[in-house]
Amino acid sequence: MDPSQQIMGQEYKMHLLEILCARSFMLDPQSGFTLTSGAKSDVYIDVKKTAMSAEGMELIGYAMFQELKMEPVDAVGGLTLGADPIAYATALVSTMNGKGLDAFVVRKEPKKHGTMKWVEGNIKKGADVAIVDDVVTTGGSTILAIERAREEGFRVRRVIAVVDREEGAKENIESKTRCKFESLFTKTDLLEMHKKMQKAIQE
Repeated sequence: MDPSQQIMGQEYKMHLLEILCARSFMLDPQSGFTLTSGAKSDVYIDVKKTAMSAEGMELIGYAMFQELKMEPVDAVGGLTLGADPIAYATALVSTMNGKGLDAFVVRKEPKKHGTMKWVEGNIKKGADVAIVDDVVTTGGSTILAIERAREEGFRVRRVIAVVDREEGAKENIESKTRCKFESLFTKTDLLEMHKKMQKAIQE
């Protein structure tokens, strides 16, 4: 089937948002949470709980495929561990729908033996790639993934996260890498869905 003819219905994306809210979203205005960046927040979003579930993996893979199906990219990957299930799901769904994307992993530190590589995968220098991430706050992990990918000789064509916490990541990524940043959802989307779900429970 021609991938250009496939369109994800809004109900499919809404279902993913509902699952993210149910499995990955936590709100604690009183005690709050400490984020990777060291900042405190009353909201914590653990996309891995969705991305590593069977249903969530399929939904995320399909959602990312919709973003990349018309892009001239050869592979998808990002910084381990957050990007791994997203990249794998995207590659699998893309291949099943007529676009053969490979997956790759960017290490947090180089391999200690053998080739001493930063990037794992069957991707060759000169490849066009998409960088993915689970949740971005300041964008540090995404920026590192972009830098490592470029050092390997890859051309970064797209940068997409599942959730943007809307705390400076977009601005940081775009200013430091000159790559356009996009996300499937934002923290605002999850907050609004959380309120909607809580209201439904109360009714």
